[in-house]
Amino acid sequence: MAKTTILSLLSLGMLVCSAPQTETACRVEQLLDKMTLTEKIGQMAQLTIEPFVIADGTGGFTLDTALLREAVVEYGVGSLLNVPLSESQPAEVWGPFIGELQRIATDETRLGIPLIYGVDQVHGGTYSLGSTLFPQQIALAATWNPAHARRMGEITAYEMRACNIPWNFAPILDLGADPRFPRQYEGFGEDPYLGSVLGRELVKGQEGDDNDVNHPEHVATCLKHFLGYSVPASGKDRTPANIPWNALMEYHLPAFREALDAGAHSVMVNSGIIDNEPVHASRRILTGLLRDELGFAGVVVTDYEDLEKLHARDRLAATSKDAICLGINAGIDMAMIPIDYRGFCRDLCSLAEEGAVPMKRIDEAVRRILKLKFELGLFERPNTLPADYPRYGCKEHRQASYAAAAEAITLLKNDGGLLPLDPAAGRKILVCGPNAQSRRALCGGWTVTWQGHGIERHPELCKTLAEALGERFGRRNVEVIPGVSYDAHESRYDTERRDRFDEAAEAARRADVVVLCLGENSYCEKPGDLNDLALDPLQTELAERIAATGKPVVLVLSEGRPRLISKFSAKIPAIVQSYLPGPQGADAVADVLTGKVNPSGKLPYTYPAFPNSLAVYYHKYADEQRNTDATYKYEGDYNPEFVFGHGLSYTAFAYSGAKLTHEGDEIVIKADITNTGDRAGQEVVQLYSRDLYASLIPDVKRLRRFEKIALKPGQTRTVEFRITKEDLAFYNLENERIAEPGEFLFEIGASSADIRATLPFKL
Repeated sequence: MAKTTILSLLSLGMLVCSAPQTETACRVEQLLDKMTLTEKIGQMAQLTIEPFVIADGTGGFTLDTALLREAVVEYGVGSLLNVPLSESQPAEVWGPFIGELQRIATDETRLGIPLIYGVDQVHGGTYSLGSTLFPQQIALAATWNPAHARRMGEITAYEMRACNIPWNFAPILDLGADPRFPRQYEGFGEDPYLGSVLGRELVKGQEGDDNDVNHPEHVATCLKHFLGYSVPASGKDRTPANIPWNALMEYHLPAFREALDAGAHSVMVNSGIIDNEPVHASRRILTGLLRDELGFAGVVVTDYEDLEKLHARDRLAATSKDAICLGINAGIDMAMIPIDYRGFCRDLCSLAEEGAVPMKRIDEAVRRILKLKFELGLFERPNTLPADYPRYGCKEHRQASYAAAAEAITLLKNDGGLLPLDPAAGRKILVCGPNAQSRRALCGGWTVTWQGHGIERHPELCKTLAEALGERFGRRNVEVIPGVSYDAHESRYDTERRDRFDEAAEAARRADVVVLCLGENSYCEKPGDLNDLALDPLQTELAERIAATGKPVVLVLSEGRPRLISKFSAKIPAIVQSYLPGPQGADAVADVLTGKVNPSGKLPYTYPAFPNSLAVYYHKYADEQRNTDATYKYEGDYNPEFVFGHGLSYTAFAYSGAKLTHEGDEIVIKADITNTGDRAGQEVVQLYSRDLYASLIPDVKRLRRFEKIALKPGQTRTVEFRITKEDLAFYNLENERIAEPGEFLFEIGASSADIRATLPFKL
């Protein structure tokens, strides 16, 4: 095909660009002027790779180049996503595979516009075999250490570029305020401020401090899922939510606002419905809020097949064509179609020709997409080569994953000082429960495969808890009997079955200590929906049988959301939450149990005790009413299993010298923290504010600042927090953010309930 090279075309156009425009803007406009309507609409189309891949029967694949050429050359499709064969591929496969896709796009199309390829590398190398997998984001949140989010971002970006992939559908900034939600583990927990701090670091880790995503070790991020995705009324994925606008702004927006301020290049839209309006059709959210108020100038992409769902699921649009019209006019730039590109391109072309979707809106979307491709450097360097990334999956990167996992492990209960266990004591240990020998249970979804079951085919990537404990305590001292097991290779998560159940209960009687490994199997998105937040009945029965033996029990939880354990938790002296710690998690848990690592994780959510008591820590006063009337017994209980911010240590910390001063417009709060124990340890010092009275019912308290510090035995350190008036503001019923005069309390403590000092303040 005869073709004018894009670089020549653009270099000519540079001569006529107006002075105020940046070089990238000039290049975008010159290219946009040369594009046909078909080429423009093709850039707005994103397809999944699966239809273009042909399995060869030996674990490999070939490309259906005829079909690919139709999509990319004839229809001008500008973006692809997902992984060949729906399973993780090594860098040496990814590199040339995407290289061939880029060759077709750049050599065989009229304008030579490169593709942009995106994947969900949400906890490290989800789909990059042999790369570094980290703990899931909920575990990163439990570290309360922003450095781990930054490091995960840096390593993820490096190893994505090693695979020739420049666009990551991460981080996930959805507020984890409902423990029933199947994607809770993908986010940073229930607190807006904690999520904001960690989300910013994860963006900067991937994009760099200057957001120079053309750097060969940086990628463009995509914030998910704008906005209000994670609190559907049913607790089930992609079902309707009821969120007042001021609540959306107060709790759900802050993490996204912070990440946008950090320079994130793209945003993915909430697949759900808020107040009877699908977010993919909400011009108020996608244009009024995101564009006009927040000033976002990057790319907005749909989630999987979500324009079509406006028609097929929500019945908001009578036809697929009407659905496309609604979504594009609401503010969508790129549609994750993901298969029927012919129908999408035909319908959007017709809508543009009819004037139902203005050409201004088409040009606006394509301009943003081209800008992203230029900023990624894809026109000059459409490919990055695996050979240029020698640290792919290296020991240093795996150590960073271990460090994050070890800092995330949260000691929830340790009655009688049962932990740590001395490996030299020679005690006989029974390791049981379905999670003792499950790799899936440590890693969660988005691990090798979408539902996470693929990790079981790669034992070289992940040690089990039973293996790690056998190494620490000696295999002759460790007996492994599951009692309950999962079907390891079934993609569904709810596959518990009895497996030597009575034998496990009997073995507990002859053990000195039982390590009971419970929680969840891996799942992801809609397949992870549940009807009962209580731990699986078989696991609960096993726990009760083991506890009834009277032997000391250490409960190790690995789970994507806090499953209810109140039926038996009072009988368990030691409880450890590992969340989804990733492939290095077994070693991290074992090192905490033996005392090699002093636990320092803190809960990033409220751990509920009962299915009807799911309030977050920043609930309203009415959620915990006390009886005030002799006739009518009005009471309300806030009764979680464990409170937000809770986590124990093998040492102890004393708080003293708390004081509040003013420096200009800043409120300065200081406290001295002393390690009063005999072990080095880390403490997360948490600062909360309480608005005693307000024109809108205030939250009981809100986290405002935190700092994680390391202290040697006997060491004291002064922690300082700075607060402004803006930190104490809230959104009122008129959706205005205001800071009202009044009385406040600042609380400094080790958790949201373990308050060590209270300081009054008047605004």
